[in-house]
Amino acid sequence: MDVLVIGGNRYFGKRLIALLRESGHRVTVLNRGSSAAPEGIELLVADRDDEDALASVLAGRSFDVVVDQVCYTPRQAEIARRVFAARTRRYVMTSTVEVYEYEDSAAPVPESALDLAAVTVDTGLPWEDPEFRDAHYGEGKRQAEAVFAAGTEFAWASVRVAHVLGGADDFTGRLDHYARRIRAGEPISVPAVNHPATYIHVEEIAAFLAWAAGAEFTGPVNAHSHGPLTTADLCAEIERLVGGRTVFREVEVGEVSPFSFARSYGMDNSRATSLGYAFGDSAAWLAQAVAETIGAER
Repeated sequence: MDVLVIGGNRYFGKRLIALLRESGHRVTVLNRGSSAAPEGIELLVADRDDEDALASVLAGRSFDVVVDQVCYTPRQAEIARRVFAARTRRYVMTSTVEVYEYEDSAAPVPESALDLAAVTVDTGLPWEDPEFRDAHYGEGKRQAEAVFAAGTEFAWASVRVAHVLGGADDFTGRLDHYARRIRAGEPISVPAVNHPATYIHVEEIAAFLAWAAGAEFTGPVNAHSHGPLTTADLCAEIERLVGGRTVFREVEVGEVSPFSFARSYGMDNSRATSLGYAFGDSAAWLAQAVAETIGAER
């Protein structure tokens, strides 16, 4: 296939590009020029928020599949829907578990829990403001999905990604937050009722996206490894690696540690499995993910 990857030149994005290339596909990367494409990969430079510039750099080009790693807002989705209308047959948007932020359910949440037809799309919000966009990450992704779900000339799918763990290049610092406190025996703030969540290893989500690029399904699909994890599960594995002691401090109000959830963030991955994807089990890769990310000497 001829595949265009928009953004995503780090973390699982770079792994996705490598997998697509290793599978024999021709891969092109599009970004604002902030990072170079891997060696041997064509780079197109354009600001995806500038519709004219995006259309110009894509003039005369078409792709079998577009994998959009950096669609965060309904404005970006509307631009993409117009620009790629005659330039691709399939469009895969990387989305997030955060689209379910209003679906507080103790049971794993299926894709159908979010009715995209009922989502209000508001392109008048200050989506260009980075602080606003970060503070409304789940809402931006939800509205972007709703734009595509309302109708496209290409086949559209969204991959709702669980929390990602693993890799020495994990730039979030979330596991390091725990490692520092566990080493020092400092309190780790968690909600009084701390819910488990679903996760996926960095290599597995790259593999899933590569699989989704070549699949035929449309609409949203949840992507996560089997077996939810708790904050205690993560901390126990960090203790085994670095020593120290986990001390939890329950808080009713105020900021809590990353990967500590006052509401459920568990997804149901049965749609993906019914489509033929075989996920791994989080218990099988957790130790590896922790070791990759924080290392015994860090």
